[in-house]
Amino acid sequence: MKFSAAAYYARSVPNLLWHVSPRNKVVALFTGQKLSEPLAIRLRPSGLQFRVRTAMDVWVIKETCLDHDYEGLRNRISSTETVNTPDRRNPISRDSMTLQDNWSIIDVGAGLGDFTAYAAQRSPHGRVLAYEPFPESFALLQQNVALNKLSNVAASPCAIAARPGSLALNVGLGEAVQHSTTQAGVHTIEVQAITLQQVFDEHGLERCDFLKMDIEGGEYAILQGVDANLLKRVQRIALEYHDNTPAGKHDELGRLLQDHGFQVQMRPNPVHDYLGYLYAVRD
Repeated sequence: MKFSAAAYYARSVPNLLWHVSPRNKVVALFTGQKLSEPLAIRLRPSGLQFRVRTAMDVWVIKETCLDHDYEGLRNRISSTETVNTPDRRNPISRDSMTLQDNWSIIDVGAGLGDFTAYAAQRSPHGRVLAYEPFPESFALLQQNVALNKLSNVAASPCAIAARPGSLALNVGLGEAVQHSTTQAGVHTIEVQAITLQQVFDEHGLERCDFLKMDIEGGEYAILQGVDANLLKRVQRIALEYHDNTPAGKHDELGRLLQDHGFQVQMRPNPVHDYLGYLYAVRD
């Protein structure tokens, strides 16, 4: 195990156990206990609640709600790397990715609702549009929105893609928060896909203050194909990049967003070399 991974786990486990309850049941999950039904956990001090089924569910919630990974520059500016920018003297400011009230937020690849709930709590007078096409994850997303009594969330079971239509969704990856689009086959289901343009049009959005994406490499096709005028209406992007897909590499995506007027920074994953976070803010 590389040093960054060991340090990450050494820091993460105490942080998780301090902030989650019921602690004993969460520990049991990480030691291999199987659940017959979802377990309700609560985070402190936020009070956010989630129904989870696996240790992976809990870990995802930790990364989003406790580590603030999608607001990562707020807490981890020192561990980011800047891509080749026209002006290295102007890095993204420490607080520019911090969620604010009254924002319009789009969550693409909402999974079990970790970022959706977190963002809805942070922006109580704003709105969060959540998209999750994998049925098991979408069911959890709906439960977790209801559990937290979030009235400012609109959730949809559609995928977001470069083109509207149907997509083959891989359901053989084991965890409800993990999915990818692939060729139709024995381990796939067909889901409906819409475009970012349709999201803006259907909800009457003038602008998106924060676009979050975690779609197993699908971010490349979406951002490469989006209309430039639509992208001008997006103020911030936080996404998990996936360099283990044939779709593209994060440095290419960074340069693309720079060409569209964003300042861009990256933060590599401490455990997996092919994963990391990309943060983009309009100049």
